[in-house]
Amino acid sequence: MTEQTIILITGANSGVGYATTQVLASYPNNHIIMGCRDLAKGQYALTEIQNTDPKGTISLLQLDVEDDTSISKAIDTVTQQFNRLDVLVSNAGTAAPGTSGRAQLSQIFSINVFGAMLVSEAFIPLLLKSHRPYLIQVSSGLGSVTQACDPQSPYYPAAWDEYRMSKAALNMMTIQMHKRLQERNVRVFAFCPGLVRSSLRGESEEAVSAGGQAGDPLESGRGILGIVLGERDGEAGGFINKDGRLAW
Repeated sequence: MTEQTIILITGANSGVGYATTQVLASYPNNHIIMGCRDLAKGQYALTEIQNTDPKGTISLLQLDVEDDTSISKAIDTVTQQFNRLDVLVSNAGTAAPGTSGRAQLSQIFSINVFGAMLVSEAFIPLLLKSHRPYLIQVSSGLGSVTQACDPQSPYYPAAWDEYRMSKAALNMMTIQMHKRLQERNVRVFAFCPGLVRSSLRGESEEAVSAGGQAGDPLESGRGILGIVLGERDGEAGGFINKDGRLAW
């Protein structure tokens, strides 16, 4: 019997995390751990996905990337249940809608940078127990310094200064983790899902759809699937989207 691939996705109850769960759970050999801050929302999302008759298996894990106790308990749970982790999709993120000033900066960096780093570091020992580990940071083209400086880039005119700063920091973190972990067989990626439907901008339809411009997050999930299947191994250590490499 083939060993299951154990995959943890943070922020899994909505947006890119939810869609990625759907896509990865369509493969019978995958077990998806849905990491969710709010277990009630996580259970609702899990039930919805179970109703689509996934081929893989799914479980729910309380994981708040801003809470060190929650992170420690999540590590204990995954260790007890699986004693390894094959893939970490570090997806939890926010643009802190409805806030401004120091409060906005604090929330964005707390989740997008500090939370992503602390969760990743905490799970690295379990990734190192895998025969084929992957660490995927869900970033954004808005964090590309190259594209922010290029007037011809579609990312050039966007505002969102605080969010862009956080994703640039996340990209640097990804580079540093890749340099440290590549000799230990961990394939590290920064992945841009593109502009897709997500509640990170707010809960209204206008915010979720980005004024009707946002695409289907299932496309992002398929991009992450390609990484998990090993189709993008040659680009490990890079900043990529579903179509290819992006400039840092």
